[in-house]
Amino acid sequence: MLVNVSYTNKEITRKVDTAVGKPFPLKDRWKMGGIGSPKLFITETSVEIHSLLILDNKVNSCNIEIRPKGIILRFRSLLETYALVIPYYKLTVYKGDFAVYSVYRDHHFIKVRADTKAIQKFFRKLLDYKADSAPTSIEDL
Repeated sequence: MLVNVSYTNKEITRKVDTAVGKPFPLKDRWKMGGIGSPKLFITETSVEIHSLLILDNKVNSCNIEIRPKGIILRFRSLLETYALVIPYYKLTVYKGDFAVYSVYRDHHFIKVRADTKAIQKFFRKLLDYKADSAPTSIEDL
């Protein structure tokens, strides 16, 4: 789900919290060593996201927040903030050539450069958390 999160909207907040869970409590954030990614530089995107990013001429970047049931990938265009909300069961991450990670949800995707150890460590943490929180039976869905 691609949504504009620039302004507080209770309906959008409810949909996001339903899809990926409420934010982790501070205690859990400390245990995990943080839930946010470093600044990620975008190299390529799907058509819908690209049409938002080309509206301004600044360097395109994003960040990822880990939630209990998924991730929120945020990026800015003009003065607006957009969020790509991805539950873990729809999240697909590929590591490509030349240190590029691709994050997919259905027909949306964003490719980011992973040229530092901090970014690679974050993606390892994300994939490990996704594997640990995967449902073990059909009742868990």
